[in-house]
Amino acid sequence: MKQVYLDYSATTPIKEEVLEAMMPYLKEEYGNPSNIYSLGIKTKKAISESRGKICDLINANENEIYFTGSGSEADNWAIIGILNAHEEKGKHIVASKIEHHAILNTLKHLETKGYEVTYLDVRRDGILNPDDFKNALRKDTVLVSIMLANNEIGTIQPIEKLAKIAHENGTFFHCDGVQALSNIPIDVKKLDVDMMAFSAHKLHGPKGIGALYIKKGIEIDNFVFGGNQEMGKRAGTENVAGIVGFGKAAQLAKSNMENHIAHCLELRNYLADEIYSNIFHSKVNGSMLKRLPGNLNISFSYIEGESILLMLNQLGISVSTGSACSSGEGEPSHVLKAIGVDDSLIHGTVRFSIGDFTTKEDIDYVVSSLKTITDKLLELSPLYKG
Repeated sequence: MKQVYLDYSATTPIKEEVLEAMMPYLKEEYGNPSNIYSLGIKTKKAISESRGKICDLINANENEIYFTGSGSEADNWAIIGILNAHEEKGKHIVASKIEHHAILNTLKHLETKGYEVTYLDVRRDGILNPDDFKNALRKDTVLVSIMLANNEIGTIQPIEKLAKIAHENGTFFHCDGVQALSNIPIDVKKLDVDMMAFSAHKLHGPKGIGALYIKKGIEIDNFVFGGNQEMGKRAGTENVAGIVGFGKAAQLAKSNMENHIAHCLELRNYLADEIYSNIFHSKVNGSMLKRLPGNLNISFSYIEGESILLMLNQLGISVSTGSACSSGEGEPSHVLKAIGVDDSLIHGTVRFSIGDFTTKEDIDYVVSSLKTITDKLLELSPLYKG
């Protein structure tokens, strides 16, 4: 049976070059980077080199990147760390309604601690209105957290404009860049964000390793306490192999960025056109212009997205019904609700995400399979018959 993976937004397979770079640090190069003997010096150097590769990808300085255990940890640290360091500024936070749960659940926790959060609506295309954003800021607004690109519908926010508005108000700006890293060019200096979170497994690196960019001069409290690792900001013996893998993945992403974007755009648009041509009860969610190149989020009328997913899986095709981080919970997507998608369509939504290893033959197989499945489900659907 043919195997087709179209869930790159959830995670990506490790590239062979990344695995090869990691292997020595899982075997013979096992020294603790905090020690000054040869094995430790080698691993410390490897960490430094990897930090530099990530900096090259996002145009940061090496003393601005701190490794974490995940993108979620980086998001948590950015939010809680900045608030703890600047308690005197106030207790108001602004975020959009379509943030990742790593942001939203952190904010819910903070609301129980006396913080006030303003959750901003987005337009039907998933884009935040800068005027709404500006009007939400107050004198006591300490922090804004707006993601660069959404993990479900792929829409890209005008971060440079929003960061400028926030800074004019004296407010710190955090950005979740996990989904965007390697899929679009990122220049943290141009965007002028104060903090940005990343994760290696979204760009063909290993799981269990993330990073937080903290602009030079930004005061932020530690989130993990213990030793003096990560320039004294994040305790714990470093995941050297993971860091090396992250660095190699970043290096590959930088060298392949133009080809990656062109490849994903071509196949994503081909997939959208083929679905529209063959399955008439389908609708794309989010902007098709300001969108990640490999993302396609589609609602199918009268049928359940989970049924589509399970039947595609039987044919060797992997997709998602929404955010893989929260799949299985049975709750309607908060992102689709925020852009005004009807509940019946939310439950009929599938996210396809394309990556470097996707081929045109894969897309043809998916569309053919999808046509057969949706036709069959429509025959069984009382909503369609009605």
